[in-house]
Amino acid sequence: MPITCKAVAGIIDNLRRVFQVVNEYSKRAEKETGLTGPQLWAIKVISDSEPIKVSDLARKMYLHPATVVGILDRLETRGLVARTRSTEDRRVVYVDLTELGKDLVNQAPEVVQGVLVRGLEQLPKDELLTIADSLEQLVGIVGAQGVAPKLMLSPCVNVPAEQSDARYEENTGRLAPNGQASP
Repeated sequence: MPITCKAVAGIIDNLRRVFQVVNEYSKRAEKETGLTGPQLWAIKVISDSEPIKVSDLARKMYLHPATVVGILDRLETRGLVARTRSTEDRRVVYVDLTELGKDLVNQAPEVVQGVLVRGLEQLPKDELLTIADSLEQLVGIVGAQGVAPKLMLSPCVNVPAEQSDARYEENTGRLAPNGQASP
């Protein structure tokens, strides 16, 4: 088998492995907690840093603040988190886990997003940049440059900071022309 065929086969197999593990982690987490992967990841990050500002939570999760607010809305509805506005600066909102949220975190399995972020953050800069460049090339190969990045196994879209004012088409997940949502 020529080197190109071996390399392509290896890349495809490794992508399959990653997707398989992400799927397995997320299914287990949802089965055991009733939460999506991003919701469980959020309460685990909150647990490690509470009280935490919404903006800091977004930064630690590598998500846009608007994406995090949507996740927090769902967690708050379920009684797992509580938000408190700062008395010094009314623009600042802190998030804490409720007792129910703390109980759930203590029983919850690991989340793949946390494993992935921790692993990537520990890589040397040159290796991290190599992975980033390679994934950018894969995105180009499949023509996904304009596709809105959904959270893993979730319908939530993470709006990139440089496109935060733009709107994404709901059905396709692609950036709409002129930043306008399609009818």
